[in-house]
Amino acid sequence: MRAVVLAAAIALVFSLLGTPWVIRYLTRKQFGQFIRHDGPASHHTKRGTPTMGGVVIIVATLIGWAGGNLLTSHTPNVSSVLVVFLMVGLGLVGFLDDGIKISKERSLGLRAGWKILLQGLVGVGFSLLVLQFPDDQGVYPASTAISFLRDTALDFAVWGPAIGIIGFVIWSNFLITAWSNAVNLTDGLDGLATGAALIFFGAYVLVAIWQTNQLCGVNNSDAATCYEVRDPRDLAILAAAIAGACLGFLWWNASPAKIFMGDTGSLALGGAIAGITIVTRTEILGGIIGGLFVIIVLSSVLQIGFFKISGGKRIFKMAPLHHHFELMGWGEVTIVTRFWIIAALFTGAGMGLFYAEWVANLGPGG
Repeated sequence: MRAVVLAAAIALVFSLLGTPWVIRYLTRKQFGQFIRHDGPASHHTKRGTPTMGGVVIIVATLIGWAGGNLLTSHTPNVSSVLVVFLMVGLGLVGFLDDGIKISKERSLGLRAGWKILLQGLVGVGFSLLVLQFPDDQGVYPASTAISFLRDTALDFAVWGPAIGIIGFVIWSNFLITAWSNAVNLTDGLDGLATGAALIFFGAYVLVAIWQTNQLCGVNNSDAATCYEVRDPRDLAILAAAIAGACLGFLWWNASPAKIFMGDTGSLALGGAIAGITIVTRTEILGGIIGGLFVIIVLSSVLQIGFFKISGGKRIFKMAPLHHHFELMGWGEVTIVTRFWIIAALFTGAGMGLFYAEWVANLGPGG
């Protein structure tokens, strides 16, 4: 699909060529990263590295997404527009967070209450909007059902329309918060989160293309194997644009990083991950494809929980997990490379499961 390739290429070029300009601008303004004193000692040399680089990822994504559509005379549909809304909205929250860190010269930005409130406003807005705007076949951007490889029988609406909406909003915001925190926690080593996000969105280009080719009532009339998704073609274009933006940014974010994405980038990418899994009806599959992010979040949860229960003991030398290996003496590049391999293995497992389910549903004659 030309639009998918064009979106990725445009975002890649803009991110690759635009990031050096942003680095120079941020350096001139002295918008540098502040480092936690309790972190690994090797990180202290990174103090002052330009941050807020997530702005490049967001802008490159928007230009690539719009360009891919414009050059193929296609108007973006509502599903991709809503994911962009979530991505940009959370990116703005991260931008405020980064701005406060820089202006106050501290490693903590927005107060927790304000951050949760702002994320909640964006998340609730997205959650309510994706239950609107049916297409000509009555398919909405999202449904009130929990989805795995497609919607499951676990539907909040079985308890009534109102409970269905409330249940979905809670579930959707759990995913948005979880993914935002997951990418934020993973963004602790040069290139780690950017590379893992690149792998994730590359996989979702394939997921959305496959759904487009097997769309119910359009390219496939078999209820067992078709996908009831609104606008999967648009979602493939958007995922390609995000992947291209991450690839271009990774050139400058790889060790030794010339720029960090900051909360601007990590919250935006986390929002995009949550949004794209919700509107492709693959919420749980996303947890497999993004398994590296899940492991890193769990390492922090286990560390905090065990610390409280045991009265001060720790499972890991430091959480999140990548810092544990740093304190064990592993080099930063070694950790990042091996974690990318783990991310690729999870992605391969998720994609294999996605395809295997479709093949299994073909039946004996398939």
